[in-house]
Amino acid sequence: MFVLLTALSALAVVTLFGALVFYLVKIIEVLDSIGGETPRGYSNRSSYLSKIAFGVRAIERQTDHLGPEVTRLNESLGRAAEGLRSIDGHLAGTIEAVGQQERG
Repeated sequence: MFVLLTALSALAVVTLFGALVFYLVKIIEVLDSIGGETPRGYSNRSSYLSKIAFGVRAIERQTDHLGPEVTRLNESLGRAAEGLRSIDGHLAGTIEAVGQQERG
């Protein structure tokens, strides 16, 4: 009886590892089709991953110049905000003066 249980346990372990290997190979095949790696290691230009990487690189190149321009724009907008605060203060003073003229 002990030998039979040992043999069945060993068979179950072998079956488990066999299924594990089978499904890992299937997963690797799917990932290779997405990732674009061919058996020789050359890049497959028609894979989804290579298309995404190409698009991301293109976007990066097209937007490289935006960093310095955004910094300059932020500085200009900061100066404009200061000017608008000054105008707001002057308008508040004008409104107050007009109110005092109407009362007096």
